[in-house]
Amino acid sequence: MIKTAQLPASTRAASRLPDPIRRLIRSGPAMLGLFIVALFVFIALTAPLIAPHDYDRANFALARRGSSALHPLGNDELGRDMLSRLMHGARVSLLLGVISVGIGVSIGVPLGIAAGYFGGVLDLAVSGLIDILLAFPSILLAIMMVAFLGASLQNAIIAIGILSIPVYTRLVRSSTLSVKEDLFVEAARSMGASDFKILWRHIFPNIFAPIIVQSTLQMAVAIQAAAALGFLGLGAPPDVPEWGNMLQKGRDYIFSAPHIVLYPGLATMLVVFGFSLLGDGLRDALDPRLRK
Repeated sequence: MIKTAQLPASTRAASRLPDPIRRLIRSGPAMLGLFIVALFVFIALTAPLIAPHDYDRANFALARRGSSALHPLGNDELGRDMLSRLMHGARVSLLLGVISVGIGVSIGVPLGIAAGYFGGVLDLAVSGLIDILLAFPSILLAIMMVAFLGASLQNAIIAIGILSIPVYTRLVRSSTLSVKEDLFVEAARSMGASDFKILWRHIFPNIFAPIIVQSTLQMAVAIQAAAALGFLGLGAPPDVPEWGNMLQKGRDYIFSAPHIVLYPGLATMLVVFGFSLLGDGLRDALDPRLRK
């Protein structure tokens, strides 16, 4: 009697996973990005519980002190604990990124689908508006909008969200133009399906993967833009522990106490790096044309 080799349980479990998940798991950079993002999400969610000190408690006797046993990352210009402020700053930065990306998705995706599917005057109008918005440098347009609306965290979120609308509109429009020419869409139309049914049941599921990938990459862009606005004094109020805000407050001490600007800059770089790696990994996993 011939015995068949039994695969390990972990291998059998992995083989039952969908192909995109298996490709994502096999990607080292994507897993590194997922780990970084998950770490910062965990810190943001549990900051009030795991932060060692009150992030807003000043102690002028410890102002600009370096690392110590009680304060591993040192203290800022007012003697506040840097580690606690960075943990609470992760909450602000990630929340800002999520809301601004949500604004871009909720407005840009419907505009892109409508322009790509119906075409005609609607497509010309939407494309013209998007071209106008893309003609301005993104950070300059964000500064102009925040200066017009007023410097605040809410207005910074709105400005960054508006900046992401053209990105989603252009992506979804091009994807819709490609999908609506497929045979299954023509078959649904010939069977008398309404435009809404075709859009919801046939087109949207086939353009969902690019939206997910773009949203992951756009999180990195939003966090980076928020830090830039905070550094310019156009974002969060001075008492809010936002990373760009911390950079702006600590730039006067870059030579006497470099840790005040080093750690917020590293935190911003790491979370942007993590979302970029994860977005690239999702793109490779969800797009079969990019399979090696």
